[in-house]
Amino acid sequence: MTRSVRAVVNGQPLELEIEPRRLLADALREDAHLFGTHLGCEHGVCGACTVLVDGEPVRSCLMLAVQADGAEITTVEGLSPNGGGLHPLQEAFRDHHALQCGFCTPGFLIAALHLLRERPDIDDEGEIREALAGNLCRCTGYSNIVDAVRDAAGRMRQHSVEEKG
Repeated sequence: MTRSVRAVVNGQPLELEIEPRRLLADALREDAHLFGTHLGCEHGVCGACTVLVDGEPVRSCLMLAVQADGAEITTVEGLSPNGGGLHPLQEAFRDHHALQCGFCTPGFLIAALHLLRERPDIDDEGEIREALAGNLCRCTGYSNIVDAVRDAAGRMRQHSVEEKG
C-alpha cells in the first residue's frame, strides 16, 4: 500500500507514491534523488540529516515522509541561487575551511541557515555554538564552523542590503 505525498522541495513541486512507513530522509535520497541529505546515526542525534520543513529544522531520519505532505522542504541542494554558484553560507564554509570530510556539512549548513534567518545579526561565538549544538562533527573541532557562520551572517546581511538597494 502506498500513499501520495505532495510537497514543494527546494522550490519545486514534488509528488511521490510511497509507503506510509518511509522516512523523509529515505524519500528525499532514494525517491527524489536528493543525496545531499546524509544519514549518520539514524537516531536524530548527529544532525547530518537536518532539513527545513516549513522553515523549521527537522531531523529527516525521525520524520515520516507522509508527515511532510503539503509542506515546503529545503534541503542542502536548495541553497544554491537560481543562477547556480554558491550560497553565501556555502562560500563562508569554503573560505573558512569549515569542513573536512564533509559528511556533517549539509546538516550544519541547513541548521546555520535557519539560525541566520532567525538571528541575522548573530555574532556571539557562544550563541552560535549553542544554536548548532545539535549537529556533530568529528573532524573540524567546530572553531572554523563558528567562524564561517559568523562570516556568513555578514555576507548575508550585505547580500540583503544589495538586493534592496
